[in-house]
Amino acid sequence: MVTITEKEFRQLADYIKANYGIHLKKEKQALVTGRLHTVLQQEGFKNFSDYYDYIVSERSGNAVITLVDKITTNHTFFMREEDHFHYFRDKVLPYFASIIKDKDLRIWCAACSTGEESYTLAMILDEFFGKEKLWWDTKVLATDISEKVLTIARKGIYCNERISPLPTHWKNKYLKQYDAENFILIDKIRNEVIYRKFNLIDSVFPFKRKLHTIFCRNAMIYFDNKTKIELVNKFYEHMEYGGYLFIGHSESLNRETTRFKYIMPAVYRKE
Repeated sequence: MVTITEKEFRQLADYIKANYGIHLKKEKQALVTGRLHTVLQQEGFKNFSDYYDYIVSERSGNAVITLVDKITTNHTFFMREEDHFHYFRDKVLPYFASIIKDKDLRIWCAACSTGEESYTLAMILDEFFGKEKLWWDTKVLATDISEKVLTIARKGIYCNERISPLPTHWKNKYLKQYDAENFILIDKIRNEVIYRKFNLIDSVFPFKRKLHTIFCRNAMIYFDNKTKIELVNKFYEHMEYGGYLFIGHSESLNRETTRFKYIMPAVYRKE
């Protein structure tokens, strides 16, 4: 295995932090080496210095896509942190359904990974609005920096083990057999989620209108405090008053400095 020197690790870590906000601490050095070993082997690099030079000079962007896919952890599953989905269904949706006059409900699932979270939201929306959904625009915007996970998400195909946390009536209503081992979400649900590649540390968020709800769960654990504060401020600026921000249960906002109001664990509101 190609080993990485401290200087090479710092060089690569600085590049990743500057471009993607991900803060790789010193203790991640072995993990980075392990995940990138195959890439260096396949491309014929004998050291990480040559690999870094390749990353920063390669014009197509494919090398960077591979790097991001390798160093990001995309662990997710259906109904993760289930209480958030119940709160969204029981409190958030009734509130917005009663006040939004143009029936344009804008929801962003940031750091969507392989799609389980965004599709869960789509199923909740379909069930909540029922026949009234015909008159509403409730499409979910789902973004991630990894092209690999977005490709998986767009397909909407999951094995039996992956869909096991879903309620039985959802499985019967929203999924159909794809092959011997997998199920696929029906078109009605897959078409309700718009997947886009997006970097959360980009200086400009491309939203024409402000959002009503943002789910950004278990992504900020990879950011340092400065990057996290800047991102949360951008969430605030791009959210309608009364809007909700859902973050991961392992994350928190500093209540002394954030403009968001704490509602319940990992749920905040712009008031």
